[in-house]
Amino acid sequence: METKNIMIVGVGGQGTLLTSRILGNLIRKYGYDVKLSEVHGMAQRGGSVVTFVRYGDKVYEPIVEEGMADVLIAFERLEAIRYQDFLKDDGVIVLNDVRIDPMPVVIGACEYPKDIVDELKKGHTVYSVNANEEAIKLGNSRVFNLIILGLAAKHLDFKVEDWLSVIEETVPPKTIELNKKAFLLGYEKGE
Repeated sequence: METKNIMIVGVGGQGTLLTSRILGNLIRKYGYDVKLSEVHGMAQRGGSVVTFVRYGDKVYEPIVEEGMADVLIAFERLEAIRYQDFLKDDGVIVLNDVRIDPMPVVIGACEYPKDIVDELKKGHTVYSVNANEEAIKLGNSRVFNLIILGLAAKHLDFKVEDWLSVIEETVPPKTIELNKKAFLLGYEKGE
């Protein structure tokens, strides 16, 4: 199998690392070689967090270079536009259509870009949902990352039941049912 490259990008505290663990555990279950690499900015202060997930028959390095990503999973609009150059020409963006102002915007040093989703759609295939709103409807705003992962799963080559099994094995026991429900909600939105 040719190596597949996935990037998960977000802001500190959005569940980027949990999402990459679920994906890595699922890939291992299928018997592929997988490499994960995490890059933390000022994660605990709302800074950028990037996780690279590479898998295939044999993977030699964990870093995804610009122009190599098959899928970019973005938990925030600005992070999607920041990392869009990592996508292949036929790559896909799975986007949580939500705005989180970075510190330069908060202090008034710059403005948050307008029409990010429209700009992304000019050069890429984009699947988006406001997963934060959907998670609140489920009763817990913290599961938005599983909604986005479910949406992304629609564009990856793994069976739904295997995703659910790995979610069950990876998330804290008291959150299993809620996380599975969030994942399935995202998966259905991908149809």
